[in-house]
Amino acid sequence: MREPRFWYPARRGSTPLAARLLSPAGAIFGLAGRIRRASTKPERAAVPVICIGNITAGGTGKTPLALTIAERLIAAGEKVHFLTRGYGGRETGPIRVDLAHHGAEDVGDEPLLLARTAPVWVAANRPEGAAAAVRGGAGLIVMDDGLQNPSLEKDFSILVVDAASGLGNGRLIPAGPLRERMDDALSRTNALILTGRGHAGDGIAARARARAIPVFNSIVRPASPPSFAEGPWLAFAGIGRPEKFFRTLRELGVELADTVAFPDHHPFRENDALRLLVRARELGATLITTEKDAARLVHAPSGSARARLAEAAQVLPVRALVGDIDALMALIADALVRARRR
Repeated sequence: MREPRFWYPARRGSTPLAARLLSPAGAIFGLAGRIRRASTKPERAAVPVICIGNITAGGTGKTPLALTIAERLIAAGEKVHFLTRGYGGRETGPIRVDLAHHGAEDVGDEPLLLARTAPVWVAANRPEGAAAAVRGGAGLIVMDDGLQNPSLEKDFSILVVDAASGLGNGRLIPAGPLRERMDDALSRTNALILTGRGHAGDGIAARARARAIPVFNSIVRPASPPSFAEGPWLAFAGIGRPEKFFRTLRELGVELADTVAFPDHHPFRENDALRLLVRARELGATLITTEKDAARLVHAPSGSARARLAEAAQVLPVRALVGDIDALMALIADALVRARRR
């Protein structure tokens, strides 16, 4: 789904008519969420749980952050397993992601990306997913998303906000991008991370600091970029904000002949693949995409246009570079000690 333009008005502080008209529906959405959280008694997993979530619909860069934190924890000797809902997949779980057999249509694209780093469990019921992970050998669970899910107790929650877009018009879905009110989210937050560059997130950062919540900054950078010596390139992406991917490429000095944006979690079809392949041929360009988009092309039928696209496209893997990452990991380590004493 593409974000409505009125969620992020060009003039900060303005409230488009559509947002005002939908505000009553947003109030009902917010009330339903508060009632759910107030009436649900969270279950505690047998191992510590770290949650990396957001307050807005759409991409904020939390998956690269989850990978960065998980890699740090694994290097410290932790037996990390990921737990996620598996947005876009048909499996409700609990099920462990198998890269040899599962595709994005089964478990979603993000679990396929995470599974290259650590075991991943997809579960609509988070407590059942956590229990399955523990039975599977998890010593620590990292939740990719789930900040608004009250069913599982979290030992350390990280709220991720895009520094360039912030909270948009500040209204609740469908009037705006917010999944819940800012103060409600901050009341369950142990650390705030602003991703990217910009000042749209300054307001929530100030509110977090007023609550003594540590604030960190992060940028997404390539983990192992391909050689960009020979251009031009045709970039395509179906992520929360494709323009961020295109901007990253330009910052790396990549000569982009064209860019093609798709909605977040877009399931590439044959006509999409054919269009990209033909356009690349017309431009004499090499195709390049994100890891998440490449994951949705896994297990494409042999000989199909999607399989040819998967073979032709270069992939840009990224990780989150967090300022003062050692301080963040120290906070997480303290939370793990407290959790294991319970």
